[in-house]
Amino acid sequence: MNSSNSSSDINDMNELTFSVPGMTCGHCEAAVKGEVGKVAGVSDVAVDLVTKLVTVVGSALDTTAIVAAIDEAGFEVATAG
Repeated sequence: MNSSNSSSDINDMNELTFSVPGMTCGHCEAAVKGEVGKVAGVSDVAVDLVTKLVTVVGSALDTTAIVAAIDEAGFEVATAG
């Protein structure tokens, strides 16, 4: 186990899920992952093209910044939560 990772680091991680119905292909997935991955605090981005969900994991996540990044990728967020 890496001693630099304390349990508080793990507890500070958050997960947010966004419904993005316009995503249909691998290019959509790559665009969203690329833009959202640039947002401060984001450590992982998962895109599910079947359910049209984007799941973001990180610390001190800024919902507004993530929605803006998805918009920058060319997609509109239907719901965030």
